[in-house]
Amino acid sequence: MPVNLPTTLLRSFVAIVDSGSMLSASEQVFVTQSALSLQIKRLEELLQQSLFVREGRRLTLTPAGDMMLDYARRVLDLHDEAIAAISSGRFAGPARVGMVQDFAETLLTGLLARFAELHPDAQIYARVAGTAELQGLLERRQLDIILGFSASADPSAITTAPMSWYGDASLARRSVVPLAVLETPCRFREAAIRALDEAGRPYRITVETPNLTTLRSAVSAGLGLTCRTHLFLRDVAALDAHLLPPLPRVASILQTADTLDAPTRRLADLARETIQALD
Repeated sequence: MPVNLPTTLLRSFVAIVDSGSMLSASEQVFVTQSALSLQIKRLEELLQQSLFVREGRRLTLTPAGDMMLDYARRVLDLHDEAIAAISSGRFAGPARVGMVQDFAETLLTGLLARFAELHPDAQIYARVAGTAELQGLLERRQLDIILGFSASADPSAITTAPMSWYGDASLARRSVVPLAVLETPCRFREAAIRALDEAGRPYRITVETPNLTTLRSAVSAGLGLTCRTHLFLRDVAALDAHLLPPLPRVASILQTADTLDAPTRRLADLARETIQALD
């Protein structure tokens, strides 16, 4: 009898290779690390081949694993194509959407609630991260839709908006401007620092955080100035334009995988409509 390789095991195998670690892969395929390890052990038993060798904390493919990877991708692509064709527009899920924090606060409740009403059988995987990380996940086929920020000329732009300075105006008059910023990489942080450098304005970073809510609280408390857009700092006063150097415009972008099932395509359309309505 031929050996049957469950697609769940193949999907977990590909996820480990693409994500680079058991931890990241476990988040992608929605199982614990221990369950993921057991899945790979089972796959190796079925193939009677070792697929990985461990080098410290790093997993490297064996020659058999490298060969299996190409076959696994082809099997999964054909499997998913068949499901999409047979489902004929019904939800095949999960719909995997990634967004920057700014969009998460604005869209997670409204957008995903609307989608759930249209597709009550839907399963949604939502990832919040920086734009560069989301684009990497999209390229590795770990996300279907991403919403992020880019340069104003980006062809994926849905809308563009001017960046502005926010915070206590008295801080802008100091000899050394105090800045509140998100951790790198961050387009707004880079724009603020570049504008001050080009204008010859000394600055120091007084607050650095990975969290947008904390950043907003720090600015509201007068701990530093920051730059963002009017869409996401509505509750913080924008500074008069003459107090600090001008800032560029920023684009809100939407990018998708090459192929989407009909419901996930609808989610992308809803996301586009929602972002356009924010302006």
